[in-house]
Amino acid sequence: MYRIKTFNKISPVGLNKFDPEHYAVSDSETNEDGILVRSAKLLDYEFPNSLLAIARAGVGVNNIPIDRCSQAGIAVFSTPGANANAVKELVLCAMLMGSRDVSGAIDWVRDQVAAGVDVTTVVEKGKSAFVGPELYKKSLGVIGLGAIGSLVANLALSLGMDVYGYDPYLSVDAALRLDRHIHVVKDVGELYKRADYITIHIHFTDKTKGMIDEKAIAAMKRGVRFINLARGEIVDDDAMLSALDTGWVAAYITDFPNNRLVQHPHVVAMPHLGASTPESEQNCAAMAVDELRDYLENGNIRNSVNLPAVSMERSGVMRMCIIHKNVPAMLANITILLSKDGVNVENLSNKSKGELAYTMVDLGTQVGQAVIEDVRNLANIIRVRVIE
Repeated sequence: MYRIKTFNKISPVGLNKFDPEHYAVSDSETNEDGILVRSAKLLDYEFPNSLLAIARAGVGVNNIPIDRCSQAGIAVFSTPGANANAVKELVLCAMLMGSRDVSGAIDWVRDQVAAGVDVTTVVEKGKSAFVGPELYKKSLGVIGLGAIGSLVANLALSLGMDVYGYDPYLSVDAALRLDRHIHVVKDVGELYKRADYITIHIHFTDKTKGMIDEKAIAAMKRGVRFINLARGEIVDDDAMLSALDTGWVAAYITDFPNNRLVQHPHVVAMPHLGASTPESEQNCAAMAVDELRDYLENGNIRNSVNLPAVSMERSGVMRMCIIHKNVPAMLANITILLSKDGVNVENLSNKSKGELAYTMVDLGTQVGQAVIEDVRNLANIIRVRVIE
């Protein structure tokens, strides 16, 4: 029986994937094997020794102590792409709101009525304050061409926009998703100088913190409209506010409001609505549960933020899953040890990610606890688990 602890409300679409005969799911579980979480902060949460994995129903994992999880051999999963369509649609909304002051226009109409004015007599004159450009034949720059960025780029192309994309880590799968008419540039500076609108879809890391700074903004076209539905910290607020004051940036549309930004007349701030659709929540929950189940039951890793992607069809009579440091000779040490104990290796897969590596070994014979302990006692081993 696997014990799953939930934080936040997880969609039943995901929870119903757990077989009640093999899973106990509760928000009050103790000594849990797995955790399902959305936005709850686990930074100070004391993980039990039994915990094997955390699945985040979403993309951002800044609420999870990744380093601490890695040291303890806890796999951390996210759900990239599950909310991509929801964010894509909000980007379209953001581009429209950044072009025409739609929210301001709506407020103006309501203000007229509240003041006792017959609004039908003033709309033709009043609408001039809210005029803005069309998207058609304008240029869009998309920074980050992953699950969300590729959808946004293709959508913009269908609207008649000229689309430039930048992603130094563009995967083959992502490249195949892109329409051939999208200009993929190798230098973000080329995107900056061409784009009338820029939208950013990258992860927040130490390297991307403050990436959109004074220098980056100065390289953009005057009057650019900038959309940030990724993470607030990627944009330097001081630089952005200064550019808005001078008109170098015509509008900043962000899903990460703060008191300084909201007070600026050319900022459109939303309360983190990117993935706030019932469809997105269902998709994220279902994907998180699938990842968690596959890891607990088979040891397979998909979409982990701290461990490499490793999947292998089951063979043999039992599977040994080993998380270890990414140092030389580890694979040799493991296989030599198993051969000394007379254990036949049916199949094996090994991959690394940064300082960590993961090895799955399918064994042709049952092994006793003594063999497992021998592997566990090897230098640089972090965690050993056996699945029968």
